[in-house]
Amino acid sequence: MTAPLDSPEVLDRRDGPYGEVVLRRHGPLLQIIANGCFLMDTSDGRSERLLVDAARAALDGRPRPHVLIGGLGVGFSLAHAAADPGWGRITVVEREPAVIDWHRRGPLARVSGDALADPRTRIVEADLVAYVNETSDTFDALCLDIDNGPGWTVTEDNGSLYSPAGLAACARVLRPGGVLAVWSAQPSPEFEGTLRNAAFQQVRTEEVPVARGVPDAVHLAVRPG
Repeated sequence: MTAPLDSPEVLDRRDGPYGEVVLRRHGPLLQIIANGCFLMDTSDGRSERLLVDAARAALDGRPRPHVLIGGLGVGFSLAHAAADPGWGRITVVEREPAVIDWHRRGPLARVSGDALADPRTRIVEADLVAYVNETSDTFDALCLDIDNGPGWTVTEDNGSLYSPAGLAACARVLRPGGVLAVWSAQPSPEFEGTLRNAAFQQVRTEEVPVARGVPDAVHLAVRPG
């Protein structure tokens, strides 16, 4: 028996290092589900593109900046960064092997295929929280989209990224004057306060209206020079 036309079709289901991840097709859309929690789909991408563009604009013309994209997701942020020749190196940190595979050899290649082939792009399979604590690399911009927001994390361990210690780790890998951009499913005044208390400057939030409910948001902050 075939599923109703309005029911999602499971394309792949895997047990990853952090639980179950599922790729579904719902009509024309591809969706990623983690441990039963809807993460994202290919319906829009405006806020993911804003994440990259707002960080780039805040760098104020810095030549060939190196950007770290935290979370590959459905690939909108990576594809948008790779479409901009002004970016230098593009490093993407993704902890789910299944998500990387769906982009390299699966249905999500339609979003990210050209970006993955770009010589500026490097994919790192790692947990983002561990990566920013351990890497010796430095970046001009961090564009982070691994949760539904600072107060709505996919796994409990991710919460440490938005703590004072996590933000100190982000500042450590940012070059002076570098930009931290954090995607959120809703604006968080509390997180703005946490950024300021962590000594970031020029803290602000840009919003993207959605069809229903509160707007998506990108929180922006600059490491002092």
